[in-house]
Amino acid sequence: MSIATSPPLFEAALLRRAIADAFMKSAPAKLVRNPVMFVTGVVAAVVTALFARDFVFNRGSLLFTGQIAAWLWFTVLFANFAEAIAEGRGKAQADALRRTRSDTPAKLLLHPDDSDDSVWEPKHSLELQVGDVVLVEAGDTIPADGEIVEGIASVNESAITGESAPVIRESGGDRSAVTGGTVVLSDWIKVRVTASAGSSFLDRMIALVEGAERQKTPNELALSILLSGMTLIFLIAVTTLWGLASYSGTTLSITVLVALLVTLIPTTIGGLLSAIGIAGMDRLIRFNVVATSGRAVEAAGDVDVLLLDKTGTITYGNRLATEFISAPGATVNDVAAAALLSSLADETPEGRSIVALAKGSYAQVEPAGTATRAIFVPFSAQTRISGIECDGRSIRKGAVDAVLKVVGTTMNDAPRPFREAVESISRAGGTPLAVAEGSRLLGVVHLKDVVKPDIKERFAALRSMGIKTVMVTGDNPITAAAIASEAGVDDYIAEATPQDKLAYIKAEQAKGRLIAMCGDGTNDAPALAQADVGVAMQTGTQAAREAGNMVDLDSNPTKLIEVTEIGKQLLMTRGSLTTFSIANDVAKYFAIIPALFLVTYPELGTLNVMHLENPESAILSAVIFNALIIIALIPLALKGIPYRPVGAAALLRRNLLIYGVGGLLVPFIGIKIIDLIVIALHLA
Repeated sequence: MSIATSPPLFEAALLRRAIADAFMKSAPAKLVRNPVMFVTGVVAAVVTALFARDFVFNRGSLLFTGQIAAWLWFTVLFANFAEAIAEGRGKAQADALRRTRSDTPAKLLLHPDDSDDSVWEPKHSLELQVGDVVLVEAGDTIPADGEIVEGIASVNESAITGESAPVIRESGGDRSAVTGGTVVLSDWIKVRVTASAGSSFLDRMIALVEGAERQKTPNELALSILLSGMTLIFLIAVTTLWGLASYSGTTLSITVLVALLVTLIPTTIGGLLSAIGIAGMDRLIRFNVVATSGRAVEAAGDVDVLLLDKTGTITYGNRLATEFISAPGATVNDVAAAALLSSLADETPEGRSIVALAKGSYAQVEPAGTATRAIFVPFSAQTRISGIECDGRSIRKGAVDAVLKVVGTTMNDAPRPFREAVESISRAGGTPLAVAEGSRLLGVVHLKDVVKPDIKERFAALRSMGIKTVMVTGDNPITAAAIASEAGVDDYIAEATPQDKLAYIKAEQAKGRLIAMCGDGTNDAPALAQADVGVAMQTGTQAAREAGNMVDLDSNPTKLIEVTEIGKQLLMTRGSLTTFSIANDVAKYFAIIPALFLVTYPELGTLNVMHLENPESAILSAVIFNALIIIALIPLALKGIPYRPVGAAALLRRNLLIYGVGGLLVPFIGIKIIDLIVIALHLA
């Protein structure tokens, strides 16, 4: 099961657990972590006590006080419910992960350095220690996280990634890391355990998904301090207002003052702040990316520079044939037909692409019976050529110098159009393959790293967001420049070494920029650790996964772009709802203040723009709206504000127009509607 599978927003089981958790979160010890809601809970308790007193002594407005107390408690519960819903979605995903973890049988090798694999003893995965070497054969479940020290096998990782296609894992290189809970489908491997029971990659994912290790990000902490400061200011203001009311001869009850305080403090964003942060990590998880902290998600939203590996990210990862060019004395169809025949037994990606190009774009057809009559010459690293002997024809294709040697000539003696074609392909960053029949040069096949069709537009979108894109490649500067130009990146690093990547990241960070990069190899680990957002591939080495602060379970490097967008969506959601919450408070001011002092100062009636029926209905309507708006905004907090790659100025204008102006208008409409209902039901 993939953790990308997410429960519906308001699934019945999720709702039941969230409702129960909302009551549990109302305990003072838990509520104190959210200052705004803690103040709301305290004043709710005060009004409840006043209601109890008036009920016992049968005095005061029991209906009014009781309703205010109830809606204040609802405000607290709705805020807790928002957080519980966000956490519940993570717990549901953690349950799916936990089902993949079990006490797996293991074959502990007693003499791992010996070639004899028959000497092993049965163990359970929970008994394994770091450094133990286990034998995993076809059909076995890998018992723990580790590195392959010997062997090669096909592994089913669908329990972790959700991808049904098996992957190849082998000792050495960047494909040696394996994850506990995955299944070997063929062959065998020896795995050295790198994580003890309880600290495996799967265990850490479960803890992160459940939010057990989630800490508030710096942005959240700063916003919490701001909200706490605003709450304190309004507390002082309301206390001062009580004295002012006494001085002016206006009688204000504690219940009214408490209602005023709660409606003026930023309860909306205070109630949704935690849910927004949890939902940001949840969106990444549903995208099959696990972030080790909320800080990483937040940093992704502020990234200034993206470092992207060329192979597999910007290009498809394999050189593909794109064109046939003929030499003097031959036609393009001659080249296509010869290249097709010489590539029929070539199982490399380049060979298959030549066959596809010849058949597709040049309408070539494989002669009948070729497979039974021909002798194929397979490609080898030593000869750097492949070919075919068929019906007296001897066709070869391969590296230019190797084919020229076969035909008995040199580059200087080759026809000029042939030399120009080879040089043109090389300058463009491609790879020329020569094609010859016997001693006759037919032409050239143009192989190139094919840039993904939509990548240039995506880089343009990132540029409009103010994000610089940098391609990192081991290619020579000429090839790197050609691909960088075609892809539309802003900069590139050619012939890049691990030291070059690390130095570039440090230099950019010294200028105050936030850097994101992806990688999968041990040589990427230093740069992943240094980057503000380091996305490690699940298929990569243990060192890379430990160094990054995010792990992509699908091992798709292009997700770095989506990760950045999700981070920006998190920041936009938080900013937009903060704007909406503060604008709400301005509107609620016009509902309550005129109602409080209307008797003493009739002139304030001009501020009663909503024409609320009476002071009690005005206050009650504002308190009810204050509670209901939190639950109305829960879906938006969990799903996030839709993100579009536009500039910062355009985003600010959109934010102020929709959530600033909207935050002013919605309370006027909502409070008026609630006031009409309150009066119709004779609740005030």
